[in-house]
Amino acid sequence: MGRHLTSYTGYFTKNLPAIFLSFFLLVFFTDGKAQTFGGNPPSLQWKQFNTPAARVIFPAGMDSTGLRVTVLINRINNVVKPTIGSKQKQVNIVLQNQTTESNGYVGLAPFRSEFYLTPQQNSFELGSIQWPEMLAVHEFRHVQQYNNFNVGLSHILKVLFGEGGQAFGNALSVPNWFFEGDAVYNETLVSAQGRGRLPYFYNGFRGLWAAGKNYSWMKLRNGSYIDYVPNHYPLGYMMVAYGREQYGDAFWRDVTHDAAAYKSLFYPFQNSVKKHTGVNFPAFRTDALNYFRQQFNDAPPQKSAKHFVADEEFPVFVNDSTIIYLKSPYDNIASFVIRTGSNERKITTRAISQDRYFDYSNGKIVYAAYRRDLRWGYRNYHELRVVDVNNGRERTITNKTKYFSPSFSTNGSRIVAVQVNPDGKSALHILDAQSGKLISVLPNISHLFYTYPKFNGNNIISAARNAKGEMGIIKVNAITGSQETLLSFGYQPIGYTSVKQDTIYFTGTSGNNDELFAFSITYKKLFKLRSNVKTIGSYQPTTSANKVAWVGFTASGYQITQADKRDMQWDAVSANELPGGLPGYRVSSLNKNVASGLIERVEDTVYNYPVTKYKKGYNLFNFHSLIPEISDPDYRISIAGQNILNTFESNIYFNYNRNEGYKQAGFDFIYGALFPYLSSGADYIYERRRIYRGSDIYWNEFNIHGGIQLPFNFTRGKKITGLNVGTDIYYAQTNYQDGFEAFNRHFTYLNSYLSFSTRIQQARQHINPRWGQSFLFIYKNGLSLPAHQYLASGTFYLPGLWPNHSLVINAAHQEHGLNNEVSFSNNFPFSKGYSVENLYRMDKLGANYHFPIAYPDAGVANTIYLLRIRGNAFYEYTRASDFYNTGNKFKANFRSVGGAVFFDTKVFNETSISFGLRYSRLLDPDLFGGTGRDRFEIVLPVSIF
Repeated sequence: MGRHLTSYTGYFTKNLPAIFLSFFLLVFFTDGKAQTFGGNPPSLQWKQFNTPAARVIFPAGMDSTGLRVTVLINRINNVVKPTIGSKQKQVNIVLQNQTTESNGYVGLAPFRSEFYLTPQQNSFELGSIQWPEMLAVHEFRHVQQYNNFNVGLSHILKVLFGEGGQAFGNALSVPNWFFEGDAVYNETLVSAQGRGRLPYFYNGFRGLWAAGKNYSWMKLRNGSYIDYVPNHYPLGYMMVAYGREQYGDAFWRDVTHDAAAYKSLFYPFQNSVKKHTGVNFPAFRTDALNYFRQQFNDAPPQKSAKHFVADEEFPVFVNDSTIIYLKSPYDNIASFVIRTGSNERKITTRAISQDRYFDYSNGKIVYAAYRRDLRWGYRNYHELRVVDVNNGRERTITNKTKYFSPSFSTNGSRIVAVQVNPDGKSALHILDAQSGKLISVLPNISHLFYTYPKFNGNNIISAARNAKGEMGIIKVNAITGSQETLLSFGYQPIGYTSVKQDTIYFTGTSGNNDELFAFSITYKKLFKLRSNVKTIGSYQPTTSANKVAWVGFTASGYQITQADKRDMQWDAVSANELPGGLPGYRVSSLNKNVASGLIERVEDTVYNYPVTKYKKGYNLFNFHSLIPEISDPDYRISIAGQNILNTFESNIYFNYNRNEGYKQAGFDFIYGALFPYLSSGADYIYERRRIYRGSDIYWNEFNIHGGIQLPFNFTRGKKITGLNVGTDIYYAQTNYQDGFEAFNRHFTYLNSYLSFSTRIQQARQHINPRWGQSFLFIYKNGLSLPAHQYLASGTFYLPGLWPNHSLVINAAHQEHGLNNEVSFSNNFPFSKGYSVENLYRMDKLGANYHFPIAYPDAGVANTIYLLRIRGNAFYEYTRASDFYNTGNKFKANFRSVGGAVFFDTKVFNETSISFGLRYSRLLDPDLFGGTGRDRFEIVLPVSIF
């Protein structure tokens, strides 16, 4: 169940071993999950339930949710321990209620968890169990995993390097598919549902199997830029469930304990599986996948395209021959298209959204688009946007709302949408379709969670979840708010409702497949719809006068299927409930454990946990990891800290510079709970040296600084936009030795900066955004001595000749004072290949053309996997000027041309890393170092966005 805007492109070009070692240390020693620094406004007050297993921290007013999470965690912790281990360390869990995102994570460095409490509309993907409950049982399993993987070599790494050390050890010994597969098994075990019982969860593999696509293990682990590959969640569940089924509940506990302890130093997990099964790992994984594959032999064979084509989703009929849908290929941004026969026309690109749902009526499309809060990262919105199909013009009709699944009334004058409040409760809002003005809020006396509401005259038809996580279909009077249950509630997911006259069309889980159903409102009868065209899942049904269309999954993407209404078979269902039940997929171990169905048996009222205030300043420093960094000539070790609410970051470090031989010790702090970030830091440099008149001279430096930073996020609509403004004041003092005391000085200066970037979304295969700009301005100004320096740079992203090509133009200007008494650090992006000096004035113009070369989808020994090879051709021109000691002016050109080949890879089937080889041909002399005109470098690119 997890992009940050920066300012310009830079390259690390040090020696290869140091680069790669530093990269791995930084990747694994820091939490890879998405965290938001300073993301909540200071007005938000926090409370807690503090128990030995978990401290659950939640916003004031959400006591019942906090209690339910606390109760479940403590009950589950005691019951399921034997299947993973008995070690326990308290975790801090923060419940985030300001966001519209549906997610959760547990991370080491620091050891903490966050639950994003807004449920998603699609019940087929994650289930319909109460969302905080599902997060509790899934994410706390990760807590148990980390607690019990603190063994052997992983434990030694934790002793040496803190929580980041354990993260490094665990990531290299236990694969991510186990982490998630085991957590999915746990949610399936303790609830009446869970993803292990949902057909939607298996659609990806069913599509591959039906199309005869037998991808290699490394491709299944690492994905592809050209083919659809399911993520590691279903892969992990099938592996874990098969292991539990064949070898018992304690099997994975023993395997992961030995792996995390590195009982076998090389391939610890694979060797541990062999030790505890007697079967080598390739044979085990083949048997596991075949165990589930045999249960889907009824899937219709597919004549699939060679590679992924596009997802076609949420079709709606304009008439019998014309249909509108959302199209999402890998080489273009998702867009609304209209198709008549074989003629397809793009209407407009879809704005940034968290789901793909939309509705259509009378020439208009309505959908919910994502918007970030200007300052607070945990606060975001879903605003309604309306598109004119005829001309593609689009407008936003609500502001800072949290709406989901909007739908037009029959005449298009009103919209009904699901409003999800910060307390987790939902309501149906009816709005004016033209202005977005709220007309009414319908009462929700049954405390249901609504999904995919539709108008039916003066009534609203909606799939809904109750407090138990059961689903049914209800009718709500749009005037009085009175409710009537049409389809009885049960644990089988229901969704994608569509209404035509008196008939409700929808998708419901029925046995091994998600099927089409119809419900007659007049006669209160349920029908199962069948067609001669068999699909993997039948989702998002829509009807016209004479046709029915729906979406089924294929290895080439979700595809639309159409059929004549007269060819559809309507099979009456005797009971007013979905037939078929939830499948178990022959995983009988789910029913044999004492924890089976535990959620339904846990009552909050029998627990009396006291609620107390959580102090925002608690454990402010929270040092968690010792992080080594190697970027020759600098060798650095840092003690990193971060508090649980993620409002304060601290860093204490020691650095050794091999070139100059100096030692540096310092600290940096940043506080992000207020509107501006507040930062401070200091460092002391000992025995720094430089050459003066042929001899080494030494001095010590002391620096202290403090500043403010204003981060703004304007992301909205179709653009991702950020602005960062700040200033720091520095005080520096130098102390020379051995007769050079005359050089001693102390001075203060301001370092002010502004960075701005905006771009459109990127499709999966895009190397860079097709449209985007970024600007950086840095001004350093001496306060106690005459000195200044400013830098202005810009980068412009433009489309290339083909969709996946990119042209990047960059320009920069830097200039410092003519008689500066202080030499400021140099941020100028000099032409590639040249040795760099900070000259009086420098101007730069460059062009880079990026393009894909090949998509190998091949790997070696489960160690490195090559997803894409891409090229970069460039020309860069720098014009610089300065002054000789005589006062004469110096001018020179620094032009370079060349190319690079980059390799986009995954290492150890876990971590993405890109590296490249670059050749630069210098068209002018390198006046400040190096010989020859040909330069070869190993590069690690740092993305601008």
